[in-house]
Amino acid sequence: MGRVYWVYILASRRRGALYIGITNNPGRRVHVHRLGMGSEHATRYRIFRLVFIESYSNVREAIAREKQLKKWRRQWKIDLIESVNPNWDDLYRHTHI
Repeated sequence: MGRVYWVYILASRRRGALYIGITNNPGRRVHVHRLGMGSEHATRYRIFRLVFIESYSNVREAIAREKQLKKWRRQWKIDLIESVNPNWDDLYRHTHI
């Protein structure tokens, strides 16, 4: 099996500030964000709750999806999150992938 790439969305709270990223190790990446070393934006706005994640086997597809989501309107991002995670639960505990 090849490498898996993950596109993820973090939130500060339900419908709060959002951060979109890509990683090959979601558990480690979210942990780094929680330590305040993930990004200045995430640290400044306390964006640590993993609310959306999807996998890709091709890094180019994952990068394209990340760029696509970053260009989306805020409401579209909220709709996407709520389509799979209506309660905005923190999915971090499930990232031992």
